[in-house]
Amino acid sequence: MLRTVLPLLLCLPVVLAAAERKFNFGEFRTNETPAGFRSSLTGKGQAGDWKVILSDAPSIVAPLSAKSPVANKLAALGQLSRDREDTRAPLLIYEADTFTDFTFSTHFKIVSGEVEQMAGIAFRFQDEKNYYYVRANAKDRNIAFFRYVEGELIGPISVPAEVRVNEWHQLAIECRGSKFRALFNEREAIPWTEPSLVPFPDGTSKGVFPTGRVAFWTKADSVVHFMEARIEYTPKEPFAQTLVRETVQANPRLIALRIFGLTTNGHGTRIIASTDENEIGQPGEKLERECIEKGGTYFGKGKEVALVTMPLHDRNGEIVGAVRVSMTTFLGQTEKNALGRALPIVRSMSERVSSEKALRQ
Repeated sequence: MLRTVLPLLLCLPVVLAAAERKFNFGEFRTNETPAGFRSSLTGKGQAGDWKVILSDAPSIVAPLSAKSPVANKLAALGQLSRDREDTRAPLLIYEADTFTDFTFSTHFKIVSGEVEQMAGIAFRFQDEKNYYYVRANAKDRNIAFFRYVEGELIGPISVPAEVRVNEWHQLAIECRGSKFRALFNEREAIPWTEPSLVPFPDGTSKGVFPTGRVAFWTKADSVVHFMEARIEYTPKEPFAQTLVRETVQANPRLIALRIFGLTTNGHGTRIIASTDENEIGQPGEKLERECIEKGGTYFGKGKEVALVTMPLHDRNGEIVGAVRVSMTTFLGQTEKNALGRALPIVRSMSERVSSEKALRQ
């Protein structure tokens, strides 16, 4: 018998609000690679030399007063290596998250380069052989889109642009679903493009990456400074939370729904999805652990609510969690008919779960 009765919850559709992350390089020590990023390389040659530096940026931040110096020294990210290998593309990858729908923007200044004078943004990054990038070229005065698929470079889609050395410019990538566009100095440079519609030389269409990491990108001996970088994005919803939300929407007589999973050490449980997102991460009780480990089903009844806790299986029949179903009750509510009401709900959830790992992603 469950010992607690849950309060009535108003179950509304969840709308994922936009989020933003600003990369303030002033928060990191100078002459060090900023935490949370990983240096990598496509092609041959030396790895990039990525460090936080101080750079002149008169056009981004206005002087504090008329007596202030013309140029402000601000923290920036610099790629400082001058290795002339022309196949070399240093990347600094933001490791903390992957993104689906987002806008990633940064100011950049191409300081020098004899072989190349390029700066760019990599996105939909899977690994060093599979990603997209848009880059600005000060030598050829253009903006271009390329993609690496299984190590093969495909492209470009290119447009003219007034990219100049030792001047600050802004580059932005906007991704929505399978499409993206690039903006240069806040004006559209590459219009909405769908990579799946850009075929390989053999006529096939592959290399469609629906999500991935973002990174700063340079080429060959290009020395580049980046500043004022930020990403606006739609947060990803874990599948367990999507499962709860859509199940409640399909069953309006539900009051609340929770999914419990074992903790990392296996000694307890915690809520991994709930109609009340503030509960996520809270510990479960012995009952939920026994439900997962022994496969038992439990019933509880209050004045206005009937509670059923039963195992959540994946499609292969393995127990991957426990579900607590909170339903409106009625006069004459019994354990048998409560289980009969809850069973098809939990069964429909199980049909959508391919594995425990997929449930938590």
